[in-house]
Amino acid sequence: MQDFDLIVLGSGAGLMLARAAAEKGLRTALIESDACGGTCLNRGCIPSKMLIYPCARAAAMRRSSGLNLVHAGVKVDFAALVARTCRTVDSYSAGLEHRLHETPGLELIRARASFVGPRIVEAGGRRLTAPLVLIATGSRPAVPSIPGLADTPYMTSRAALRRDTLPRRLLVIGGGYIAVELGFVYAAAGADVTFLVRSRLLRHEDPEIAAEFARAFASRHNIRSGTMVTSVEHTGGVFRATVRDAAGNQDVLQAEALLVAAGVVPETDGLNLASANVAVDEHGHVLVDGHLRTSAPGVYALGDVIGRHLYRHTANYEAKYLIRCLLEGAAAPLDYGPVPHAVFSDPEVAAAGMTEPQARTAGHDCVIGTARYADSTPGEARGLTDGLCKLIFDRPTRRLLGAHLVGEDAATLAQVMVAAMKQKATLDTLLDTIVIHPALGEILADAWTDARDRW
Repeated sequence: MQDFDLIVLGSGAGLMLARAAAEKGLRTALIESDACGGTCLNRGCIPSKMLIYPCARAAAMRRSSGLNLVHAGVKVDFAALVARTCRTVDSYSAGLEHRLHETPGLELIRARASFVGPRIVEAGGRRLTAPLVLIATGSRPAVPSIPGLADTPYMTSRAALRRDTLPRRLLVIGGGYIAVELGFVYAAAGADVTFLVRSRLLRHEDPEIAAEFARAFASRHNIRSGTMVTSVEHTGGVFRATVRDAAGNQDVLQAEALLVAAGVVPETDGLNLASANVAVDEHGHVLVDGHLRTSAPGVYALGDVIGRHLYRHTANYEAKYLIRCLLEGAAAPLDYGPVPHAVFSDPEVAAAGMTEPQARTAGHDCVIGTARYADSTPGEARGLTDGLCKLIFDRPTRRLLGAHLVGEDAATLAQVMVAAMKQKATLDTLLDTIVIHPALGEILADAWTDARDRW
């Protein structure tokens, strides 16, 4: 049995605590069985955005006739794009691993980890123990139980990010952010993509924003909403998916590739958490309190594995919180504030704070302000026909409760509203703010002015 001061399972956001602890002089073990850097670096945020950005540029150029731009056609060199993305990501991960090996006080153990008792972890044939253990093992793609699917060479997001041949036709099962981001990449690169959506696209977004996105996305892609995939088979290099719509009509769709993007599940099933007295919910997420403490003394968890917010930026925020608590003596519970997120598809979606249904369910008397990109001066200048901004205010206090956008630079605009909500901004504060003219920020100003007029 080897004694450490801290054991960290997973080298994504948990790496932040591992490094900070080692710098403080704590003997730290970091256990990782996959590429260093976690999901974000290797099979999530970074590679997907490296693919999305050039594809979004290509898609925008194809729609640029309204700006009096003439071009002979824009082609995405898909193989070269994927090769550059993989090369960059692999280089970052390898460099990170090298630096970890060189970090004093930190031992990187390249193995799978499993608990064998309270705060006792087995990895690579060794047994380790520590008074503090952090579970930060992340998540993996969920695979639905569709008859025949398991016997086919389907892709999850992990394979889709590294496929260097562009299929002529692609079927995408799912309507969440992974589905619309990666499906968009393949479509922009030239594949004929069909989205098979069980309910509706981006169903967790504010309903007005989801509807605007669906309208714009459907004008550019083939969307089959309300569709159940009842079976899948693969013969002769072709997938055949049998689908049924809400009315019971059945159809068979064919494609050379199939992407399953039906959400994620926590990476906890191989950790033997019961032996460590760590409780999980019915989905396998580690249960934690307001201090990120699990049911087992001395064991903490963060990131996708706890199922609160499936974003790297919130996992980083949680890691910084644990650094303050475990290494610096802070005692206050974790306060996320207005959590922002974005969907980097075409068009872009971003939000922070409450949706309108959430605000009304919480008992708020809401005042809503909206503005369309097309009605703004910068929108006109950019030739934007899609896009909507929606701001949600509390009538009695006049405070901003939520900001939701779909359209160009939505993520950047939403970030401005995060700062406003964090400072408990009111409508009056926003109305007294100078906004650059003519920039896309005017769309925010148009929305809060609309709220004033509706008060």
